[in-house]
Amino acid sequence: MIGALHRYVRGFTGFSRDARLFLLTTIIFGAALSLYWIDFNLYLESLGVDRPTMGWLMSISQLAGVLVALPASAASSRYGRRNVMAVGMAMVAAALLIFLPGQKPLLVVGVIALGAGSQVVSVVQIPFIAEHTLPHQRNHYFAVWSAFGFLTSIFSTVLGGAAATALADRFGLVAASAPYQILLSGVAILGLVALATVYMLTSDRPERGKFGLVVSDRRLFYRLLLPGFLTSLGAGQLIPFLNVFVQTKFSLGLPAVNAVFAITSLGTAFAILAQPALARRFGRIGSIVLVQGASLPFLVILGFSPVLWTVVAALTVRNSLMNAGSPIFDAFAMERVSAGERATLAAGMTLLWSLGWTVAPLYYGTLQAALGFTAGYTVDFVTIIVLYSIATSLLWRWFRKDDQVAAARSVELPIAPEAPALVDVV
Repeated sequence: MIGALHRYVRGFTGFSRDARLFLLTTIIFGAALSLYWIDFNLYLESLGVDRPTMGWLMSISQLAGVLVALPASAASSRYGRRNVMAVGMAMVAAALLIFLPGQKPLLVVGVIALGAGSQVVSVVQIPFIAEHTLPHQRNHYFAVWSAFGFLTSIFSTVLGGAAATALADRFGLVAASAPYQILLSGVAILGLVALATVYMLTSDRPERGKFGLVVSDRRLFYRLLLPGFLTSLGAGQLIPFLNVFVQTKFSLGLPAVNAVFAITSLGTAFAILAQPALARRFGRIGSIVLVQGASLPFLVILGFSPVLWTVVAALTVRNSLMNAGSPIFDAFAMERVSAGERATLAAGMTLLWSLGWTVAPLYYGTLQAALGFTAGYTVDFVTIIVLYSIATSLLWRWFRKDDQVAAARSVELPIAPEAPALVDVV
């Protein structure tokens, strides 16, 4: 354990200045988004929004992200990744303020702005990292970056939920939506702080940038993109609504729901930090298939156990395993394409992820309306297990041989003492 910690500390000091500053931005912006994803549906319920309508709002938000993904990717090649990230963060902060009155027309405007803004940020993050790290650092950096996001969500969800409830009680705010409105106000402030940290990064605007989407090997792009799309079709019908599932099934309040998801985030962060070691042992694709395949039995427990502590444990292990491979696959995918194709691939990854999350919530809403809570979630869990299984098997079939040589070479490369800033999704 001490040796692993020492390796991560050494790796962190070896990253470039911009890479380290980007981690700071990740902490702040990640806190804002994690609070939104965990609590927004609960806020909608407190306003009296029904579940089919929730599904439509989530789909509208994801559709907005689909529409901006490719333009944002092209714009980042002309105006720089930093400037495009700043635009996305400004949109997210504005969206959170739009949510506060709780009026349904404004909710629609807000989810569009948030879906588009978060997608704009997501599109440029992965190529930004690839362009500010060296090849032998990327597994390490992507793991640290992703783990920081989950660790941030632990503190933000526990402290945010408790603080919002305490403030509502302190000021005698009795409306069911009051704690959530306080929470969203704090989240908007975090978004503005994150926007300020982006401008601490070195400008990466090219001197003669041009709009462009580059794809040299369509077959390779198809294979890199399809498993993620299948995963998104499964995740999008369930993950955004797990808070509603846990709260309704076990009658939990806001602090308790946030505590549950904080526990799962802690497990996920540790699993992600361990993933580079698994990648060195089994290869990147081998390690991804291993953890994703192992997560499937815990989905069964999560969906069908009547006991709260087993659901929390299954949710923790399932999230840990399923998310642990994502940063390693991001690093793998960025190295399979040329530097000029990275923004296009990142846009394709986030676009298809959003597309899956556009379609899937409609499926969720339809099931809830037609079958009710218990039967609807039963079908959801079965569907997600099937889709995850197909996606994992495709990764193994298509990339296990390609990754063997790269994994063997990466073991022999040490962490560089200093990574220069090189100018370039989850």
